[in-house]
Amino acid sequence: MNFEALSRAATEARGLAMDAVQASQSGHLGLPLGCAEIGAVLYGYLLRANPDQPRWINRDYFILSAGHGSMFLYAWLHLSGYDVSIEDIKNFRQLHSKTPGHPEFGDTPGIECTTGPLGQGVGNAVGVAMAAKMAQAHFNTSEHRIFDQHIFCLAGDGCLQEGVSAEASAFAGHFGLDNLILIYDSNAITLDAMAKQTQSEDTRERYEAYGFDTQEIQGDDMQEFLDACNIAKERKNGKPQFIIIHTVAGKGIPEIEGTAKAHGEAGAKFVDAARKNLGLPEEHYFVSKETREYFAEHKKKLLANFVQWEKIWKGWREKNPEKARALDDAIDKKVPQDLLEKIPAFPSDAKLATRKAGGEVLQPIAKAMPNLISGSADLYGSTMNYIKESGDFTRDNPGGRNIRFGIREHGMCAILNGVSYHGIFRASGATFLVFSDYARPSIRLAALARLPNIYIFTHDSIGVGEDGPTHQPIETVSALRLVRHLDVIRPGDPEETAGAFVAACERIDGPTLLSLTRQNVPMLNEIDVKLRREGVRRGGYIAKQESAPLDLIILSCGSELQHALAAAKELGAGTRVVSMPCMERFNREAEEYREEVLPKNCRKRVAIEAGVPEIWYQYVGLDGKVVGLHRFGLSAPGAEVMKEFGIDAQHVIDAARSLS
Repeated sequence: MNFEALSRAATEARGLAMDAVQASQSGHLGLPLGCAEIGAVLYGYLLRANPDQPRWINRDYFILSAGHGSMFLYAWLHLSGYDVSIEDIKNFRQLHSKTPGHPEFGDTPGIECTTGPLGQGVGNAVGVAMAAKMAQAHFNTSEHRIFDQHIFCLAGDGCLQEGVSAEASAFAGHFGLDNLILIYDSNAITLDAMAKQTQSEDTRERYEAYGFDTQEIQGDDMQEFLDACNIAKERKNGKPQFIIIHTVAGKGIPEIEGTAKAHGEAGAKFVDAARKNLGLPEEHYFVSKETREYFAEHKKKLLANFVQWEKIWKGWREKNPEKARALDDAIDKKVPQDLLEKIPAFPSDAKLATRKAGGEVLQPIAKAMPNLISGSADLYGSTMNYIKESGDFTRDNPGGRNIRFGIREHGMCAILNGVSYHGIFRASGATFLVFSDYARPSIRLAALARLPNIYIFTHDSIGVGEDGPTHQPIETVSALRLVRHLDVIRPGDPEETAGAFVAACERIDGPTLLSLTRQNVPMLNEIDVKLRREGVRRGGYIAKQESAPLDLIILSCGSELQHALAAAKELGAGTRVVSMPCMERFNREAEEYREEVLPKNCRKRVAIEAGVPEIWYQYVGLDGKVVGLHRFGLSAPGAEVMKEFGIDAQHVIDAARSLS
C-alpha cells in the first residue's frame, strides 16, 4: 500500500468535504474529516469493486450507516473513479444533484443503500451479508466461486445507540455472518454533547456478547486499519467482525475538532484557515495530479481483477446453464407470467382466514419463484408464511429460504431492505399488523428506495378478538396507506388473497404489504373467481353490478367486504358494490377506469371498514358516509367485538338509507 499517496488523498478528501459543506452552508464535517484515512484505505486499496460497473454482483459492499457523513462517500467515490464528477461535488445538497444530503440508493453510482436514519445501515449491512451467504449457497459450485464478497459498514455512536442496530447485530452474531465487517467510528461525540453524557456501556464487550470478533485501533493509522481489515477478512470462523476505530471528529479544524460542534457544519466558517494548515492550495475542490494518477492506476488494477473474475463467471455459466438462467431471472426480478394460474382455486364452501389462505397460496408461488425467501418475527405458526420443504436459513444451511428473525420486527425489516439492496433474492417477512409500528421506519425507507419487499402482516383488525386493544389494529392500515410508494392490499376472501400475493410478487418498483385476517371469512362466491383474483391487480373493481339504474355505491375491503355484499341485497337493484383491496393500485389506474368503477354522477356512497374512517372520504366524498371505528378495541371473541362496534351489514344499510 502506498502510504504517501493515500495520505495525500486523505488530506484532499478532507478538503473536498470542507469546500462542499462550506459552499452549501449545511452538512456534516465530523465523520468525513475524522475518517479520511479509513476512506483512503478502503477506496484506495482494499475494496474489491468495478467503478465502471457499480452493481457488479461480486463486489465488496461499503455501507455508510452514519449517512449524515455523506461527503465522506461522495469524495471517495469521486476520487476512485465512479461517475461522480467534481461538478457533482460542487453541487452537494443542491436541487436535483447526484450528491444529496444523505446517501440515496439509485441517485448516485456507488451508493449501496439509502441511509441517514441512524442504525438503519447496520441492519441493511446485515441483510446484504445474509443475502451474500445465500447467494454463495445457491450459486457457487465446487469448481467455480462466483460469489465471495465482504460487506463493510461504517457506523457511529448514534447508529449503535439505536435499537434497530442492536436487533440486527444480535441476528448477525447468532447466524454467523462472518462476511460482515462492522467498523465503529468511536469519536466520543454525539450531536448534542460528548458521548459520555449518554452512554457508559462497554460497546466492545456488548458486541463480543452478540458473537462478534472484536479489534480496537487508532483510526488515523492506515497500516493498523489495513491489518485489522485483513485479519477480519481472513477469519472465516462463523463470527461477524467488529473493528473499533478511535478517531477525532472534525480532524483538521482545530476550533471544533474532537468536540460535539464538529458533528455538523459549525466548522465551515473556519475552513479557509484549516485548508491552509493542511497544506492545501487556495484553489477550492483541489485534487492533485498525483492523486488522480494514483487512483487511475488503482482503477486499472481493479478492472484487471474484474477481468479475472469474468473468466470464472463465463466458465460457471457454461458448466451450469440452469443456475445461470435462474440467477439471470433473479437479478432481472422476473416473475412467471402464469403465476396466478399456478394457484389452485379454493373450494367454494371453504371458510378460512386470509392468513391461512395466504399460507396455501405461498407454496406454489415459492415453487415458481425459487429466489423468494420468507421470514417471520417468531410467528410462523400464526402468520403461516413458512415455505415448505425449503428449510431454515442457518449458519450451517445458508441455502434455507425461511428466516427466523426472532422477536425483532424493526431489525427484520431493515434486514429485508438489505436483502433487496443486494438484488438477487425477493425479500418477504411477516408479523402481526399492529407491530408494523415497530417496523415502520424500515418500511418507510423501503418505500423511499422503491425496494420490492413483500410484508405478510396478519391479525389485521378488531377481529383479532380476545387479545384485546393492544393487539387490534385500528388506525394501522390507514396509517400505512399514507406511506408513499407502499401498496397496502387487504383482500376480502381466499381468492382475493391469491390475487394479492401475485400482485405483490409482480410489483418490482416498490414494496407491498398484505393485510390478512386472523378470523375465518366466507368465500364470496357471488363474485366470479377470475374477477376476484384479477380485480386485486387493479386495486378496486366492481364486485356486484347493479341491475337497475345506479343509485348507490358501497365500498369495502378485507373481512368487511362480506357485509357490503349482504347489505346490497337489502338495498335494492340499483346498488353497486366495489371491492377496494388496494387504494394505491386503484389510484394509479387510468381516469377512465376509475370513472367506470366509481362514476362521479353517483354521489350516494357508503364505505365500511373495521378501522378509522377518514381515508375513505376520498371515495365517498362529503355526501357519503363511512361505517368505521372511532375508538380502540375490546377484549372479547372477535365476532362479538365486531358486533359491539357495529361493523356489520345492518349499519351499512342504516347509513345508506340515511342518505336518501
